[in-house]
Amino acid sequence: MKKALVIFFVLVLICFSGYSQTQNQGDARLHTFGTYGLRWQDFGVGGGIEYFFVDHFAFMPSYTQIFPAIGSESNFSADLRYYISEGPSQLYFMAGYSQNWENTQPDGAGVRRNVGVGAYIGLVDWMGLSTEFKFQSTNRQEVGFRVGLAFPLGGRAATN
Repeated sequence: MKKALVIFFVLVLICFSGYSQTQNQGDARLHTFGTYGLRWQDFGVGGGIEYFFVDHFAFMPSYTQIFPAIGSESNFSADLRYYISEGPSQLYFMAGYSQNWENTQPDGAGVRRNVGVGAYIGLVDWMGLSTEFKFQSTNRQEVGFRVGLAFPLGGRAATN
């Protein structure tokens, strides 16, 4: 499974390497990221697809596999993002819902709210840095920081 994911991401990089960074209606970005929870100090890795359904507004579902000291945990989030800036460095606010799955607390999974702030920083035409500071009110009430790469899947250049 890990090899399949690596091959998938390499193919995406190759296929979409000529596309630009943007935040216009109909555009999309593929995200890969690492995450770190500040309260429980657990690391995780994940990915998602951000889709701009209207200029400056994006919907981003994502999946994260978390590696706690004991047991296993995963998270699915669906977030709405509103971009307040344009250009190579793009700041956004976000809110959404999450579902956590844990094997250490069978009754702990549940849908809760997310809030946070993040930024997309264009590095080159085909790749940008994605950062996010997020509070999830799921069972463990974790505040965490995400950092990763985003790969635009199409659109116009973001540099104005």
